Amino acid sequence: IHPTKKQLAYINEITDYAADMNVVLAYENFGDDWRDHHSIPKKAYMKVLDKDYQRIYLKYPRQVEAIQTYIENLEEAEAAKEYNIDAVAGLTGEMLGILFAWKQDEWQKDLKEFGCYMGKFIYIMDAYEDIGDDVKKKSYNPLIQLMHCCNNDQEKFDKSCRLMMTSMLSEAAKIFERLPILLHADIIRNVLYSGVWSKYEYIQMKKRKKHK
Repeated sequence: IHPTKKQLAYINEITDYAADMNVVLAYENFGDDWRDHHSIPKKAYMKVLDKDYQRIYLKYPRQVEAIQTYIENLEEAEAAKEYNIDAVAGLTGEMLGILFAWKQDEWQKDLKEFGCYMGKFIYIMDAYEDIGDDVKKKSYNPLIQLMHCCNNDQEKFDKSCRLMMTSMLSEAAKIFERLPILLHADIIRNVLYSGVWSKYEYIQMKKRKKHK
């Protein structure tokens, strides 16, 4: 960050859309924390974003309602202790798919499918990262059932999780290659084929340090 130096920034309709979606996701996340833990700071953050949230809702009701429905369905799945990982991850996929299909045009179907697979990948990755703490705290995590199926064999469990995530990214990559993206396509490919695994590599690094 260079606060005293001017920085080049490209601002357009798409960056504005992404920013609006981030505001809505942050608002709903704060609301989730408020309902679960009665966090006063999170309630205050919601108040700060309230005006923007209402503005975005009027502009993008389809997307905001998709996020609201997602939060409700995820809470129900967690309360019911749903261990079908595809069903639970699919909730995130469905929501992100709607956000990626930002315009109802000829690319809507591909963008929605791309977002769906990316959403599933993100959910599984987060659950994989949290599995150790969730087991200790006896908290809900849909991957616990898979761990039991692997007879608590960590190596087998790790391979199963990576296979699931690789499968999601493989489908997302197929869709990406169909999209008419020319400018900066190589950068996006680098993120899609490599960058998204940075969290996974970080998790493995922590495990190696722990077992030294």
